[in-house]
Amino acid sequence: MYAKLFLSLMFLPLSVQAMVNIQRWRTPEGTQVLLVERHENPIVDVQISFKGAGSAFNPKGKNEVAEFTAALLTGGTRELSEEAFQDKINDLAAEINSSSGEEGAGITFRSLSEKATLQPAINLVNQALAQPSFDNAVFERIRKQTITGLQQQETDPNFIAGRELTRLNYNGHPYGRIAEASVENTRLVNLEDIHAFYLSRYAKDNAIVSVVGDINRQETEALVKQVLEGLPEKSVVKGNIPAVSFRPAEQKNIDFAGEQAQIMMGMPLIKRHDPDYYALVVGNYILGGGGFDSRLMKVLRDRYGYTYGAHSSLSPATEAGPLTIGLATQKNNTAPALEAARKVLADFIANGPTQEELQQAKANIIGSFPLRFDTNAKLLGYLNLIGFHDLPNNYLEAYPKAVQAVTVEDIKSAWQRRVKMNGIHTVVVGAGKEVLPAKKGQ
Repeated sequence: MYAKLFLSLMFLPLSVQAMVNIQRWRTPEGTQVLLVERHENPIVDVQISFKGAGSAFNPKGKNEVAEFTAALLTGGTRELSEEAFQDKINDLAAEINSSSGEEGAGITFRSLSEKATLQPAINLVNQALAQPSFDNAVFERIRKQTITGLQQQETDPNFIAGRELTRLNYNGHPYGRIAEASVENTRLVNLEDIHAFYLSRYAKDNAIVSVVGDINRQETEALVKQVLEGLPEKSVVKGNIPAVSFRPAEQKNIDFAGEQAQIMMGMPLIKRHDPDYYALVVGNYILGGGGFDSRLMKVLRDRYGYTYGAHSSLSPATEAGPLTIGLATQKNNTAPALEAARKVLADFIANGPTQEELQQAKANIIGSFPLRFDTNAKLLGYLNLIGFHDLPNNYLEAYPKAVQAVTVEDIKSAWQRRVKMNGIHTVVVGAGKEVLPAKKGQ
């Protein structure tokens, strides 16, 4: 029965998604709550996030503290061992998962909405949040898995390039903490670090609770009260992110065996409340975010055959999140491929898109936008985004309208003002230092 309900939930008609009525309020303790009622299926999806509990706030020299803290929330409670906790979840046919991001961390859960199932599920989540056991054996297992994973990642040129670009973009900034991860400083983390991080950052006043499903406001108010019961009312440390400073462009070349070179370029660029947000987003789609129709693909793949795929992406954040351009190429094509990628970017900054490119981008972005929240799970993620970054309640309706309003001149102006070639950092993994001498401030 539950499996059938789960599948039917994934295919709600788009007409249901046309208007999203978000109920939004704060509790007396300061918890922000966002609710969308959907009574078509007897299921409730909930995400509980805590600002300031992500990797950007890891203690200096001790990476993975935020990640370990979040992972251990579902690793057993004071009342239940890890195995017993998971058995309870399975008995309820529920789902409970914890995770961390760059700026926040928390728990998501899904349950049938009937009281006999939902109430025990809420109780389990409350235990995970307010009474985690932080069991040493579970911690050591997770740490070992993390170290093994990191060692495997360090054999991947794409990971190496991304980590190095993050260092160049965010040297000394909290957004650069994730690039400092190493086997050595992961081994330095202890349970005391995790306890301290948890006690200072998991509280009611920095919590965002997003709820989607077969539940009304009164029931949601009771859910929020119950699920956060036992947490401190105020967090000790606030999740403030400093501004990102401009750094002149640098290039880092890293030796790596293999037939291909991995190239990554980028710079800190876009905020969630950026006045140029839509001009940058639509412009990025045309530059490299639109797959085979993008400028980078048409030039580097179709015209020159340097790569199977070239792309660009934007990662908005509270402060300037990165613009990233990436591609892989045969080592003997590294220099011309990098030169061509830089030229595509420089030309786009100088001239902007064509009207035809803009219309195609708008059609794709607007046409596919409802698919971004056509299931409860997807909509839940957007509710969390809206609450976490204090976006307006009509964000989902305003987004396609804002995209439609973007002009060629808007994009050209934003990219000329904001994206500077002398701020574009470059990482080349695998070409060899003798192939591409490092440059600075190019």
